[in-house]
This record gives sequence, C-alpha cells and structure tokens, in this order.
Amino acid sequence: MPKVVSRSAVSSSTDARPTASAAAALRVYYCICGEFILVIERSLSALPKRQTDGATIIRCQDSGTENAIVLKLNAISTDPVLVERSGGHERQYRFSCPRCNLLVGYQSTPPPVKSGPYLYILSGALTQMQGQVPKDAFDGEAALNLAEAGDSISMVVRDGDATELNIISERA
Repeated sequence: MPKVVSRSAVSSSTDARPTASAAAALRVYYCICGEFILVIERSLSALPKRQTDGATIIRCQDSGTENAIVLKLNAISTDPVLVERSGGHERQYRFSCPRCNLLVGYQSTPPPVKSGPYLYILSGALTQMQGQVPKDAFDGEAALNLAEAGDSISMVVRDGDATELNIISERA
C-alpha cells in the first residue's frame, strides 16, 4: 500500500480585526426540564416585552427600519388556541418543549417558526442555566387556595429577592 502523507498549514494574525460572525455571541436557552430550546444572537432580557402577557418579543422578519433577529427554535408546534384579549381575540400558534411539553412560546401565524413577523417567548419558560429554574418562572401565579386543599399543606414560597415564606396549614 502506498504511504499517505498529509500536510496542513495554519495561519493566523493577531493584527486582523475580528469578523462580524466571530464577534457575535450566541446565547443558548433551555427549558426548565433541561432540554435545549433556543439559540439566539441577543439576550432575551434585552428584547422588548409584550404588554398583554409579558412575553418577550422576537422580530423574525426584516422591516424597513429593523433587521430580523437570528435564532433557532427547537420546539414542537401544538394546536392553535384562541385567546380572549381586551380588544378582541387573538389566535396563538403555540410551541412547546419536545421533552416535557411545557409551553415556551407562540406566534400569530401558522407554523413553521419565523413565518410571521414576531415570535413570542413566554416569561419564565426558558433559562440560560441548564437544569435551573429561572427567577421569573412563577411570576403572576395565583396564590394557593387552602379551601380546596387536603388535610394539610406545607410549602415554601420564594420571591425575586430570595425571601422565603414557609406556609404550613392544617385543616381543623
């Protein structure tokens, strides 16, 4: 058999300017269950929030003044839902985690992802630390109704300031 010889040369320059692709830092977001869901070029906290439900607004298509945000969403589409709003109704084409089926976002047009002008990511659905629940995961949740509970309840409630409130209730 003939002898195979391979050669390679690596060239680099410390004087060269970084390219736009090298300077762009991609951010990875995970579902609460740990499944990879979103890769995006900007931080979700730096994007605008929707007033109706606090969801993060991601521009998916170029407009005259703004460019679309580069992203990849790893989620499954679910059946559309009609949501009642103060000004009428809104049809949401929802996306959920492929592992645990947690609702992570929606858009106003039928799938595929990025077929409409905006994609909305629900507040508290994603985290940058895999396996860690985001601080805003339980924001806006209704308080536990003790009248509907069983004989005793024990739970710990933490707010955004890391304040803990232990609640223990026993039915008489």
